[in-house]
Order: sequence, then C-alpha cells, then structure tokens
Amino acid sequence: MGKILIAGDFLPTETNKFLFENGAVQELFGQEILSLFADSDYRIVNVEGPFTDSNSSIRKSGPCLKGSEKAFGVISQLHIDTVSLANNHIMDYGIEGLRSTIRHLDEAGISHCGAGKDKEEAGQPYVFDVLDKKVGLFSCAEYEFTIATEEKPGANPFDSMEIPDILAGLKRKTDYVIVLYHGGKEYYRYPAPYVQYRCRKMIEKGADLVVCQHSHCIGCREEYKDGLIVYGQGNFILDMGGEMMNSGNPGF
Repeated sequence: MGKILIAGDFLPTETNKFLFENGAVQELFGQEILSLFADSDYRIVNVEGPFTDSNSSIRKSGPCLKGSEKAFGVISQLHIDTVSLANNHIMDYGIEGLRSTIRHLDEAGISHCGAGKDKEEAGQPYVFDVLDKKVGLFSCAEYEFTIATEEKPGANPFDSMEIPDILAGLKRKTDYVIVLYHGGKEYYRYPAPYVQYRCRKMIEKGADLVVCQHSHCIGCREEYKDGLIVYGQGNFILDMGGEMMNSGNPGF
C-alpha cells in the first residue's frame, strides 16, 4: 500500500517559535526525522491549534495555543499532505483563527479534515490514494471548547450515533480506513474504559487503524479483531514546558 506517516500533536510554542518563523527545519527536527518524512509516501499530522496573528483568544479553562502565520511555512517544508484539525485547541482564537489556518492550508495545497464552518463540513472524511490503494481518513474530537454545531464552526465532535454509519460507508468505498480520535486522559498512557469501548466499536464498524491523540504521552496499543488501536501517540513537536502553559489566555 505504501508508507503512511502519522505524526502527533504539532504546534510551535514560545521555546521554538523563532525556529519555526525562520523555517529552521534542520534545527527543529534533525536529519533522521526529516529523512523519515522524505521517505514516506503520504504524511499526516495533527495541528494542535490555529496558525493566526490574531490576539483575540476565547475565554476558556486552560491555555489558548496558536502558531504565528509566519511559522506556518514549516508545514510545507515537511511536505505534509494532510492535517487533522479535530482537537480541543483549533478554536482558541475563534473563527478568525480557524479561517486563517484553513486559508494557509488551501494556499499551500495541503488538504485538511476534522474542522469546518459547521458540523456537516467538519465531519466530512477525506479520501486519498497511496500507490495502488484508496485510504479514508476520519478525524474527530471529544466534546470541549472547540466543537462545531449545526450553526457554528469548530472541530468534528465524536458522535456515537453517527460515526458507525460514517465509518461503514467509508469502508465500502476505500481499501483502508484510518481514524484520528482526539481525546482521553492527558499524561496517562492507558485508555479509560469509555475510550477503549469507542475505539473497539470503530474497528468493528470499519476502521483498520485508530490513533488516539491528545494524551501528550506515548500510550499502549491493542490489536483488536482485524484492526490496530494506538492509545496515545504522544507529541510530535509541542513543547509542554512552562512557556506553553503560560501562553495565550490562562483561563478564568
């Protein structure tokens, strides 16, 4: 089928934003990681927040995260093909933050899924070809500050009533189905019972691979029926130091 690379949470922070803004990919990632990206046939990453120059963060509990628009160029330098926007930070800078991110992705010719102008758009899977196989990608997030509704933009919510049908339909028209699930307990490598139940059900309904993001640590994995579940991918590049936790809006 070819080699698909899936990277975890990705966003510049105060400790490395100057490297992002100067396009210093060698210093950020090193040659081994760059070679891994170059050798892959398709590259997917979770963008853990908007790329925007807006300073109008939302009111929420916890930090508001963003990368500057100048820092966006690193995504193109890594030759990333598709980004997932279904996470709990993509709306940290409101509608303008999401629009700015999507505008930069569209201008760079990078596909995206998992967020949109409303729930219907945010919930659309993305189908792509890797060599001789057709792959379906579906991204969703647990309910938090960023979830899209019928009337407002945001991330695609995990909907236990709708997702089984979506995955079954996606499986019928593709060779392989990947789900990126943004949720679970942070800094804990094992799934909560409800997370395991959801992930197993998604395998039963057509997913071949379910990757859980958001935990910020490497999780365990489970081979379930004919599929694979990764309960926590860890960060790709998202500095969890004090600079990040103090950035943006500290909350109420």
